[in-house]
Amino acid sequence: MSCMAKRLIIILILLPFFIRVSVSQDISKDNLLKEMVNQYGQARITIPFTGVKAVNDLSQSVSISSVKDKTIEIVLSPLTVDWFIIQKFDYIILENADIKGIITSSCVKQAMAWETYPSYDQYDSIMQSFTALYPAICRLDTIGTTNYGKMVLAVKISDNAGTDEDEPEAFYTSTIHGDETGGFVLMLRLADYLLRNYGMNSRVKNLVDNLEIWINPLANPDGTYRNGNIISSPTRDNAEGEDLNRNFPDPQTPNTIRQKETLDMMEFMRKHNFVISANFHSGSEVINYPWDSRWQLHADNDWFYSISRKYADTVHMHSAEGYMTFMNNGVTNGYAWYSINGGRQDFVTYELHGREVTIELDDEYITPASRLNSLWQYNWRSLIGYLENALWGIHGYISDLSNGDPVPARIFIPAHDKDSSHIYSDSLRGSFIRYLSPGSWDMEFSASGYVNAYMDNVIVTEGNKTEINIIMVPFVNPNDTVDTPELILYPNPAKEFLKAVLPESLFGKVNVKIYNTLGEKLTDYPENAMEDIPLYIDLKNLASGVYLLVVSNSDTRATFKKRFVVVRR
Repeated sequence: MSCMAKRLIIILILLPFFIRVSVSQDISKDNLLKEMVNQYGQARITIPFTGVKAVNDLSQSVSISSVKDKTIEIVLSPLTVDWFIIQKFDYIILENADIKGIITSSCVKQAMAWETYPSYDQYDSIMQSFTALYPAICRLDTIGTTNYGKMVLAVKISDNAGTDEDEPEAFYTSTIHGDETGGFVLMLRLADYLLRNYGMNSRVKNLVDNLEIWINPLANPDGTYRNGNIISSPTRDNAEGEDLNRNFPDPQTPNTIRQKETLDMMEFMRKHNFVISANFHSGSEVINYPWDSRWQLHADNDWFYSISRKYADTVHMHSAEGYMTFMNNGVTNGYAWYSINGGRQDFVTYELHGREVTIELDDEYITPASRLNSLWQYNWRSLIGYLENALWGIHGYISDLSNGDPVPARIFIPAHDKDSSHIYSDSLRGSFIRYLSPGSWDMEFSASGYVNAYMDNVIVTEGNKTEINIIMVPFVNPNDTVDTPELILYPNPAKEFLKAVLPESLFGKVNVKIYNTLGEKLTDYPENAMEDIPLYIDLKNLASGVYLLVVSNSDTRATFKKRFVVVRR
């Protein structure tokens, strides 16, 4: 028998052995993976990055926690581990996050030195103490309770905490992933800092006097305190094994069963209409802004980038070299990193018309107690600065011309807003805040039962508030006798005619001119403007389009301009 034949026989004899060993090794690894999930409530694994589509597909079935260095990191729970094993991925099991760094406080006093982790009971006591020590500027609220009956708490910090004032509401929330612990202590310390420094620090006083600041340090108590009163083997998911930051309404996942914590948080946020918010995580060091779930840029992408850049740049001035430099030196659009569905950031920004970012505080999921103080020193100035964004932008009120009542209206920026980036005024007060990059902006206001209103060339400058008041005209205005400081047109859009209610400075002989969008004058005729009698303007000779009405009085030298729309159907 030839040597070649002998080798072939040996290979054929040994081949089943190697196959059995390989299969045995795979089964052994799969069993180890299941064992880790059963023992610790989760397991972290990595698989190679093979493209954006693969990430998008995976995120529909498992919780992706990061994408770095051509590697996808996934957290498997009891709900997802079996599905993952069936897929036969080539994966590596990661060691559990080191919980040795979690030093539990011996008492509330030690916990409030902010260099150890509180027990759950101590956490509850600290939150209770805030409102007990500072009752005028702090109120404790319960967002809801978890599956295990733990309370999801939030404190309100404002100069009149017991009163619902017409002030911008801002929201900080942390640790929706229970094993991302640094933000938990950071938020407790921030609340303490604001309360202690209210009478001593001008920036703090300005924030507390002019905002309603809400802080929820721990959004997922069941994940953080999985084994009871102290933090040991915390899990990313809630008690049901669900990733709460993949559980919010999303057009791509309409049939997701909402968890109790999610439903409670949605109700809380809808009630408060937060104009700006941030959700704190760990596992990377970067500011992540919308969108997470779609490749299109948000209409306010420049504004989002600007506030994120400012947060990261401020951090860099006060942190160790190399901190928060991931992606674009600490800033990224969410989808450019990796896509997810069901995230809170996109839900707040799309469905609630708020503005939320995700702030990743630490490369380590569990921040060692020895580094909690550094985390604070690196971030506290940025936390203050981010809240100050709520004070700027366009702040306005929308009221009814006939009675002064507030009007719940849609505020839209023509040729700019898209994908639900518009906002709405408060239904009870008529107030609104619109954040925009510096520049000149045209604005449109619409409400059921009212003629559309417009304001052009509203100026936004960096770090300043622009205040405007909008008066909306009801479609029904029988007497046309309302005193007005400006030119009011209705109905608008119009078909056959337009009524113009004039301010007192135009009473007398006036000239009425109409221009098209090219600046061409289409009409120019004299009229007599009398008190309590609106001008009736015939539009029958005008085609569909946008026009400018100019009414002037040569005696008083008053001139008023207003845009109107003609619609032919």
